Amino acid sequence: MKRYVRQTVLKEFGLAAQEKLSKAKVLVIGVGGLGIPVLQYLNAMGVGTLGLVEADTIDITNLQRQVLYTEAEVGASKLGTAIEKLRAQNSTTLFKQYNTFLTKENVLDIVSGFDVVVDASDNFATRYLVNDACVILNKPFVSGAIQGFEGQLSVFNYKGGPTYRCLFPNMPSANEIPNCNDNGVLGVVPGIIGNLQALETVKLLTGIGEVLSGELLLFNGLQQTYNKIKFTAVKENLERTVLEGSYGDNGCSLGSSIDIQDFKKLVNTDAGFQLVDVRTIEEYNAYHIPNSTHIPLAELGFHHSKIEKETTVYVICQSGKRSKMAQNLLKENNINVINVEGGINAYRSLETV
Repeated sequence: MKRYVRQTVLKEFGLAAQEKLSKAKVLVIGVGGLGIPVLQYLNAMGVGTLGLVEADTIDITNLQRQVLYTEAEVGASKLGTAIEKLRAQNSTTLFKQYNTFLTKENVLDIVSGFDVVVDASDNFATRYLVNDACVILNKPFVSGAIQGFEGQLSVFNYKGGPTYRCLFPNMPSANEIPNCNDNGVLGVVPGIIGNLQALETVKLLTGIGEVLSGELLLFNGLQQTYNKIKFTAVKENLERTVLEGSYGDNGCSLGSSIDIQDFKKLVNTDAGFQLVDVRTIEEYNAYHIPNSTHIPLAELGFHHSKIEKETTVYVICQSGKRSKMAQNLLKENNINVINVEGGINAYRSLETV
């Protein structure tokens, strides 16, 4: 117990709270900007079992905010790399690895084995999926989200309290969804929100303090302000017994894809294909791959005549998110379409190698 003496000496915490941490099982969904500080602090503080859900690899663009990773690890598995470093930090922790994206088919099995869920994902589909699974299984979960210079935080489904759907009833449509890869995030912001998620998790597990249930904490980094918005439970949202029919794109590819190395080789050949760039005109003018066809995602439905339906069509955007949406739209018209993983960010990173 000498390891934890700086927190057990706190009379409000003590040995009893430390014992609760040692027996606790916490699932962290996403090992990125939010998940990394959550995992590092829960691991350091002595949480007995940590589950990690992650199927992505380390990209050079991750490094300004995902501070666990290094330049030498670009291209490596986030899951394997993180667990190796977390084990070096605390050898007594039991780690459970889930090298997968959360889906409707696996979420209940994965979540059921844990006391608390921390949603550190970066997309709405996963947030709604996590919410619904936690309601069905009666598990509290700590939710964090970041964008630009701002972040938000709350605890849902805690002792009959409000759920995520009580605050945000319906998932936004695909063209309404921003993401930090395309719209940017200041590197330090996910660290701030992730640390607050870790704090709320410790409070949930040990019973100290007041849990952020029924309140949404809003953080503005430019003004260095914290504000709270209260919200109440909606009865029908507390009584979910089955998962929705569909949760859209939860981060996994819904169709064929090509990794950036293979795509780079393809560009350097004479193979016949069409490359459709679905970014904005400003992004396209700043940089684009020669001979690509520019059709912004918002206009894709109006410009099918520009699509060469008799050949293989590759779709690309800045990071790979919008191109997945474009892929789904084009597939509905029986077009052979392949998503370029990592997008322009990944393509340009190869130019510097």
